[in-house]
Amino acid sequence: MSDSVDVPAAAEAVLDVPVLIAGGGCSGLTASMLLSGLGVETWLACAAESTSVLPKAHVLSQRTMEIFRDLALTESVYEQGTPPENMSHAGWYAGLSGDREEYGRRCGLVEAWGAGGENPAWPAASACRPANLPQIRLEPLLRQRAEELAPGRVHFSHEVTEFEQDADGVTTTVMDHVAGVPYRVRSRYLLACDGGRLIGPSLDVGMEGADDLARMVSIHLSADLSELVHDDEVLVRWLWLPESGVGVSLVPMGPERWGRHSEEWVIHLNDSDDATARLDDEAIIGELRAQLGLTEHELNIHRITRWRLEGVVAERYRVGRVFLLGDAAHRHPPTGGFGLNSGVQDAHNLAWKIAAVLRGQAGEALLDSYEDERKRIAARNVQHAVNNAINHLLAVQAMGMGPGSDPDANWAALHRLWGDDEADAAFRAQARRAIASQSMEFDALGLDYGYTYEITSAVVGDGTPEPANPDPVRIYQPGTRPGAPLPHAWLAGAAGARLPVMDLVRPGTFLLIAGEEGEEWVSAAVKAAELLGVAVEAVRIGHLDGDFLDPRSTWVAHRGIGPQGAVLVRPDRFVAWRSAEAAEDAVGVLTDVLSRVLGRTDDSGAGGPANPDAAAEEALETEADPDPDPDPEMEPGTETDGTQPASAERE
Repeated sequence: MSDSVDVPAAAEAVLDVPVLIAGGGCSGLTASMLLSGLGVETWLACAAESTSVLPKAHVLSQRTMEIFRDLALTESVYEQGTPPENMSHAGWYAGLSGDREEYGRRCGLVEAWGAGGENPAWPAASACRPANLPQIRLEPLLRQRAEELAPGRVHFSHEVTEFEQDADGVTTTVMDHVAGVPYRVRSRYLLACDGGRLIGPSLDVGMEGADDLARMVSIHLSADLSELVHDDEVLVRWLWLPESGVGVSLVPMGPERWGRHSEEWVIHLNDSDDATARLDDEAIIGELRAQLGLTEHELNIHRITRWRLEGVVAERYRVGRVFLLGDAAHRHPPTGGFGLNSGVQDAHNLAWKIAAVLRGQAGEALLDSYEDERKRIAARNVQHAVNNAINHLLAVQAMGMGPGSDPDANWAALHRLWGDDEADAAFRAQARRAIASQSMEFDALGLDYGYTYEITSAVVGDGTPEPANPDPVRIYQPGTRPGAPLPHAWLAGAAGARLPVMDLVRPGTFLLIAGEEGEEWVSAAVKAAELLGVAVEAVRIGHLDGDFLDPRSTWVAHRGIGPQGAVLVRPDRFVAWRSAEAAEDAVGVLTDVLSRVLGRTDDSGAGGPANPDAAAEEALETEADPDPDPDPEMEPGTETDGTQPASAERE
C-alpha cells in the first residue's frame, strides 16, 4: 500500500481503489481500519468537516472493545474513558434540585455493564471489559488510527454526491469542498456509512420500523453538579421530576473527572409533544433551569440538539456492489447503547468477507451472508432498544406519575416508595420491580455479547438444537454451536505464558481448534488450506495436552466437542462449523466446509483459489505473519488482573 495518494485534480481523472467508504463516523472509520489491517486499499470520503461535534453514543460493549483491541485502540479508549468504578450502576432519583429536601433523593439502583467487574459473568465472557467514551472523543481516536493505517486515504470535507454501479464496479463522484472541485472514484465496492443520507435512498432502500417514536432535546453543558448528585458509581441517572411528572436523563461526559465531579454533562429531555423543540435555545435553557432547579448554577452550554427517536432497519443491506453499514442500515433509540456498537460490528462482519473475495479466496456469494447475518441482529437490537424506552415510561407510570400529573400526588407517591408503611408494601414492590426490570437495558449480556448468527451460507450447521436459555437477554451461555461467538478462555502457551483464546484468531485467517487428541484435524487443516489457497491455522487445546493448555478447563467446559473433535472459527471469531469427533476423510470434510463457508460453489475440492482477480490481488499487501503466538514478547508465566489480557494492544 502506498503511503499517500493525491486527490485527482478534476472530475475527468479517476482514482481506482478496491473499496470506497462513504462516511467517517464509527462504522466508516472502523471499516477503514479493519480493511487496512487486511491489506485492502480503501478511500474514505466524509462530507463532514470533522469527526462528531456531538457527544452521541458512549457505552462500548465487550465485543466492540475486542474489535478495537485488534486495532490497537483499547489502551487509549480505556485511558480516556470512564473508570469501571464510575460506570457500575444506573440510578433513579427524585429530580435534581429544588425547594424540598427530598430533591435528588435516590429511588432505585441497578447494576450496569457488569458492575465494574463485580458481576463474574462479564469478565467470564471476554478478555475485554466494557468501556464508556462519548462519541465526540472516541471518533478522533478512530480517525487518527485510520489515518495511521491508511496514510493519505482518509478525507473529511469530501462529499459523495452521486454514484453509478455496473457489473464490474462502482463509479462515484466526490466533491472536495476544501479544493472546491469534484473528482471520481472507481471501486469494486462502495460501503455506505453515510447515516442513510444519500446512498440508501438513492437505491430506493426503505427503512422498516418507527421513524418518529418521540422528539428529544439534548443539552451538552459544563457545570459543577457535585453538590447535587450522589453515588459516584452511577453513570446514567434517570431523574423523575415530581413537578411535571416526566423523566429526564443525566449522563456525565468527563473528560478528566467522572462520577459526581464530572466537568461536562448531557441532559436529555423527552419532548413528546414537540413543544420544547419549538423553543429557541434561550427558552430551552430557561426550561432546563426551571425543571432541574438550576436557577443559580453557572451553566456553560456547548450545544443544544433537537432530534427524533427512531427504531428502524433498512429493507436491504446489499444492493449489488453497495453495502449499508451503521446508521445507514439501522437506527436505534439510545436505550441499551446498541447503535454505535452495531455499526462497529457491521464493519467487523463485512471486512474479512470483502478481503477474501478481493484475494480470490471466496466467491461473491460470501458477501450475501452480510445481510443475512447482520440484518436479523439489527432488527432484534432495534426492537429491544424500543422496549427499553417503553419500559422507562412504564416505570414512571408504576409510580403513578406522567405528563400533567399532580405534583402533590407525585410527591406523595415518592414518600410511599421511601416509607415503611405496611399498607404501601404492594405499591413499593410494584415500583421497585419496575426499576429492577430495567436490567433488560443495563445487564443485557445475552444480547450484547452472546448474539449468534443463524445457519447462513457462511455458517454450516451440525444438526444440534439451539440450547435452551432461561433469559436470552441477560444470560450469555458460552458454546460452540455453529453461529455462536467464540467462547472466552484463558490459555497457557509456551512456558505458561497466559493469553485469551481470542488471540489465536489472526486477521483474515480461519482458526481450527482441535481437541487434545485431534492431530488428524490439524494435519487436515494444513492440507485443506493448501488445496484452497486459504489462510487457516490449526491448534490443539486441552487441559493436559495440546499446543495450548486450558488450565481452568474453561475451554473444555464450553467447546462442545470430544478430545478428537474440532471447531472451525471464522476470521470474525464466530464459529463456522464443528465436528464432535474425528472423521474418516478429515481433509475432504474440511475442504468442503471451507468451500461452502467461502461461497466457492465452483470448487471441486482440489485445485487453486476460486474466483481469481489478479488486479485485486495486486492491491493487497502480503498477509500478516502467520506465527500462532500472538504475544511472543510476553514473559513466561505472565499474569494479568483477569479483566484485560497481558498483551493489551496487538499491532
